[in-house]
Amino acid sequence: MSVNTSHAGKGVLIYAGEYIILFCDHVTMEFGGSLPPEMRGSKTGRLYLTSHRVIFNNKDAKDRLQSFAAPFFSLREVELEQPVFGANYIKGTVMAQPNGGWSGQAKFKLTFKHGGAIEFGQAMLKVASLASRNMGQQFRDAPPPYSPPTSTWTQAPPPAYAPPPGGYYGWVPPVNTFPDRPPADGVYMYDAPPPYPGLGMQNGYYNPQVGATGGISTADAKAQEAAQSGYYDPSNPHYAYVPPPAYTESPPSYDAATKKTQ
Repeated sequence: MSVNTSHAGKGVLIYAGEYIILFCDHVTMEFGGSLPPEMRGSKTGRLYLTSHRVIFNNKDAKDRLQSFAAPFFSLREVELEQPVFGANYIKGTVMAQPNGGWSGQAKFKLTFKHGGAIEFGQAMLKVASLASRNMGQQFRDAPPPYSPPTSTWTQAPPPAYAPPPGGYYGWVPPVNTFPDRPPADGVYMYDAPPPYPGLGMQNGYYNPQVGATGGISTADAKAQEAAQSGYYDPSNPHYAYVPPPAYTESPPSYDAATKKTQ
């Protein structure tokens, strides 16, 4: 995870080829543990689930923490909580990326004031499990260093970051729960692709350690897609891998969802 690297002006800053799958406003974020001053306290803002990571943008322009970005490989022990009293929330542990503005690890809690925590959390688990299939062991062992892009960034039109309308591998994001999209003038994009793999076979990524564009070949993509089709549940085409549990059951842990793909 890196801090203050994913905002520009009053909007979010993403990479070329990175898609915004879900967008939710009025989300409260809190960290716990041994933290630098800018990560302390409760913060309210916008939460983005992209094809490569989770991004939070603070709505308080005077706060020292304006944004944080957590690639899926930096997340641990993510759980969905449904308390008897109070709003549902997502909790877990996030690992710092070297050169990402802080060090160590921290507990996090995301509370959805207007509802949607369970749906967002299940979507996050799903995207993370699918994206992990494109990641090598070097991403699973420890978060790689954050490398600031050297390319420029510009305001991005909505078609540049809209996800495929048909979803991914038979799974369709819960857009009925999150019908809103980011403001048209609130998304900015680097010219460079993401520095790590994510969801979507067509997306390459730039590896700053080798200075080359990475990803997988067309043949490998077809092979992986064929293998992934074995995880489909024909009776529930809106979900891949495993159907989400009923709200009366305990949601699956983040580690359990991702370990099955390794």
